[in-house]
Amino acid sequence: MPNNIEGRGLTDREMLQLCLQLEKGRCQSISHTLLESSHKELRKIYQQCFDNASHNQYKLFEVMSEKGWYKTSQATAKQVAEVQEFMQHNLNPEG
Repeated sequence: MPNNIEGRGLTDREMLQLCLQLEKGRCQSISHTLLESSHKELRKIYQQCFDNASHNQYKLFEVMSEKGWYKTSQATAKQVAEVQEFMQHNLNPEG
């Protein structure tokens, strides 16, 4: 259903896409800061912020997915096995 926000003509889908992109960017920014923080209490605060942003991002994704505005495909068993093998080799190259 279209919306005309101040004559710009943004649809509900466009607004959700913008919100989703903002939350993804927020997650990236917070995660970088979290990974560089050495102060225990500061890390705890950033972790809470990341958890909140990640939760918001997933909720937006769910709404868009339910409406058919964000389509994903299921990985095949072969694709899953390839990723598992790749990760096992890279996380434990000697084993």
